[in-house]
Amino acid sequence: MVVFERKAYLQELISGLGNDMVKIVTGIRRCGKSYLLFRLFKKYLVEHGVDEQHIIELTFEERENIALTDPDKLLSHIDAHLPKDNQTTVIMLDEVQMVREFVSVLLSLMHKPNVQVYCSGSNSKFLSSDVVTEFRGRGWEIRVHPLSFAEYYEGVGGDFATALNAYYRYGGLPGVALIESEEQKRQYLQSIYETAYLRDVIDRNHLRNAEGMRTLVQVIASSIGAPTNPSRIANTFKSELGITISSETIASYLRYLQDAFIISEALRYDVKGRKYIGASAKYFFEDVGIRNMLLNFRQQEDNHIMENIIYNELCLRGYAVDVGSLDVWEMEDGKYIRKNLEIDFVVNRAPERLYIQSTFALPTREKTIQEQRPLLQTQDNFRKIIVLGNIFQSGWVNDEGIQIMNIREFLLQPELLK
Repeated sequence: MVVFERKAYLQELISGLGNDMVKIVTGIRRCGKSYLLFRLFKKYLVEHGVDEQHIIELTFEERENIALTDPDKLLSHIDAHLPKDNQTTVIMLDEVQMVREFVSVLLSLMHKPNVQVYCSGSNSKFLSSDVVTEFRGRGWEIRVHPLSFAEYYEGVGGDFATALNAYYRYGGLPGVALIESEEQKRQYLQSIYETAYLRDVIDRNHLRNAEGMRTLVQVIASSIGAPTNPSRIANTFKSELGITISSETIASYLRYLQDAFIISEALRYDVKGRKYIGASAKYFFEDVGIRNMLLNFRQQEDNHIMENIIYNELCLRGYAVDVGSLDVWEMEDGKYIRKNLEIDFVVNRAPERLYIQSTFALPTREKTIQEQRPLLQTQDNFRKIIVLGNIFQSGWVNDEGIQIMNIREFLLQPELLK
């Protein structure tokens, strides 16, 4: 039986035991938050001496718990089930954003003696961006992503290339990884997108133009790896689809998709000017399987999918990731021409900075020059890396000091970035 142990996330939950914060587990729906809390973490607690009577579990997606989305009823229910002793009780609440006034509920629970509070939620607008302000320094976020490739490969095993191809195609949602049939994988992705992701965004934000949101997600899916902005997307709607929708509405829809963890935004960063450029950004999917399903598994460009996977991997390793932009002046036909060069990823985690280019292969010297040109134009001493999709081309450091590694090395050997 395939088991995904989620060791890094479990360790984060364990390390939170005993502190006086609300531990908030966030992430896209179906990425394994409930399994992490109610199976892996509970198993750890029981194995380390916590009596099950001192573990209170509630999930608010279950019909029988709908009444407990009322804050006063929930607090009364928990009070009635708290043991009357001095031992620590661990309270675990799943999809807590469905509880009305849940912030005040969690803060109330936190102030009870001998209580540790863990909760999960799928909406970053309430459980990520507001952690600092709403929880007044008492909230500690643990962001959970779909399976990294290393987690996926550890669980499924087998031939590396076969596993990587499946991951490129169907992504890293645990429920998908546990399904053997390709047709059933597709059906699962289609079902959770329609019933969980899209419906959740539409209902939560009271959208009247559901088709506009549906079309926007498909437009983003078809253009991963390409810089864009709300005005450009609005023009695409009008010129190619015959749909009029304002750039302001597009901007709001993009925020809603980010709030639900469906997509992430990578801002453009002027490397030499050391400032952000607000004109455009790149959007990546939290799970490439969802992206591929939206396009009916067409547009299987390995280079774009690989770029999305690299972006996700960098984020889950704790890096802040931007898209690099450089303006350079080059001689052409006897005069200087201003050109803009792009670095796929400018990666920061203090005190580190990395520049990373993603490309499937370097078959010729011309291709090598093209890929390393933006990296060399930074004219600084930060590490520069090119990640190759060709798993049979082993890594090296070239004459310009640029580190070359293949996608297998990048995904399975995180120490290479340190």
